[in-house]
Amino acid sequence: MKKILLFTTGGTIASKEGNNGLEPEMDANELLSYMGDLANRYDITCRELLSLDSSNIQAEEWRKIARNIFENLEQYDGIVVTHGTDTMAYTASMLSFMLQNLKVPVVLTGSQMPIDNMLTDARNNLYAAFAAIDAGIAGVSVAFNRRIMLGCRAVKVRTLGFEAFESVNAPYLAEVFANGMRRYHEPEKPVPGSRPGTGASSSEGHHPAVLKDSISTDVFLLKLIPNTKPAIFDALQKLGYKGIVLEAFGAGGLHFFRRNLLEKLEQLTKAGISVVACSQCLYEPSDFSIYEVGRRLLECGVIPGRDMTTEAAVTKLMWALGQTQDPSEVRKIFDTDIAGEVSINGD
Repeated sequence: MKKILLFTTGGTIASKEGNNGLEPEMDANELLSYMGDLANRYDITCRELLSLDSSNIQAEEWRKIARNIFENLEQYDGIVVTHGTDTMAYTASMLSFMLQNLKVPVVLTGSQMPIDNMLTDARNNLYAAFAAIDAGIAGVSVAFNRRIMLGCRAVKVRTLGFEAFESVNAPYLAEVFANGMRRYHEPEKPVPGSRPGTGASSSEGHHPAVLKDSISTDVFLLKLIPNTKPAIFDALQKLGYKGIVLEAFGAGGLHFFRRNLLEKLEQLTKAGISVVACSQCLYEPSDFSIYEVGRRLLECGVIPGRDMTTEAAVTKLMWALGQTQDPSEVRKIFDTDIAGEVSINGD
């Protein structure tokens, strides 16, 4: 019988109707009481870490979750974390960077409806999370709508549908069908610091799990629109931001005619502020080599985000700035695949 640790953090899955709408009220044991059959199959320990709507989960909570997971890795065959869906992709991405070389599954899940609702999707999502542990899918993943996806590739794409999460620019790790779980190819996760192409993998026994939970919250996400004023970048610099993720148009465009954003971006990078640019498009990579505007963006010292999700780009920049304040080192981190979050050189 496998030993499973279940952490709860609140979210819709643990919510009940309150005076102001749904509020996370169930503790870990009450949540598990709705899944009594699991207790016959696993040795489950329940612990409540938080009781929050996921909109309130921020850097402090990420550290708390990561540290509690790390402290219990050796005692359990797998860890399940229930979490609200609204910011689950951010948490899953950040945990992917904070917790490296994991040998056991760490699976985040939640639901679109509370677990005590007769139509809830919570039970199936929890079953899928436990099935991911049975399948030995190591590392941080998200289980939702009978699909298992890499934590740093998961994105919430629907507000009401049960198929709320998709794996963006990466295949699912596994799916549940009527005849059981079908596991797909699990991408190799390089060890940070290893040279690309050396084949060094986080699954190798001589690389112990490590916790790297230093991060910077001085990161801002800006989605460009036509007519964006260049002065916005002056304001961000005055506010003390050390990193900016820029959602550019299409494959990597922005305007420099009439309202010249390039000039301000170059000033930022010369001032030591790391700027990462990715695409507003959900699927497929940004490619700044295609158009003149993209090439000019690279000449300004902007770091390409390639095919990373916005959630992964934001959390990776926070994490990178927690490891180093040197912009050249931040660039090296973004040129490295830490947890499967990015395709380097088209791989």
